[in-house]
Amino acid sequence: MKKVQQHYDEVADIYDDRYDGSRGKYYHGHISEHVMSLLPKGGFLLDLGCGTGLFVQRYVEEGGLAVGLDISPGMVRHGRQRCPESGFCVGTADVLPFKDATFDALASLLAFSYVPDAEGMLRECYRVLKPGGRIAVCTLSRTVFTSIVPIAYQVGEKVGLKKVGVGHFDEHYYTNSEIAGLFREAGFTDVSVGRCSFAHLNLADPVFNLARKVEPIIEERLPYLAYNVCAAGKKPEE
Repeated sequence: MKKVQQHYDEVADIYDDRYDGSRGKYYHGHISEHVMSLLPKGGFLLDLGCGTGLFVQRYVEEGGLAVGLDISPGMVRHGRQRCPESGFCVGTADVLPFKDATFDALASLLAFSYVPDAEGMLRECYRVLKPGGRIAVCTLSRTVFTSIVPIAYQVGEKVGLKKVGVGHFDEHYYTNSEIAGLFREAGFTDVSVGRCSFAHLNLADPVFNLARKVEPIIEERLPYLAYNVCAAGKKPEE
């Protein structure tokens, strides 16, 4: 995780450039919409791997309150600038600095794959959620396309390409059944898993535009080709 922290500290000042253009706004907005649809509105949210606070901002704009946690001090600094009314802190998801049953909702977008102890993280998520609270995670899925991504990122790291997410971080790509099993083992019920995002941000413009047009069809009929997997669950009522 030290390497992940160092990388995101290095790219913190350019991170938002990734989502400022039309492609970036569409991609992150599409993922955010999936996650939002799985969470209660107007509650108290914890966003794990919050980055610069993009999803914290989205949740607050829809009437909720939110706290963001990230391993990168640089990202947290930008999050505080983006959402000064929300709380942000530096930390790791395997030991959360919050009391039991604090949050109504818990989200993690594009960070779960970096977590070395997924079971430990989900146990902590379960602990800090209130009974009846919900969790939604969007992360990298294992597909025929994503199998080549780590190799490409390793090459980018070796040539010194300074780009968000480019590097060898031992990230894990999840199948539907694998992430569903982790959620159930942590104690969550009403577990659901789906795929989203065929139009990935890193695609070249002509390919991205085509992927965006067919994305609804892919997600409905060929979901195993989608780049990300979204999993959700509920902490049982007491």
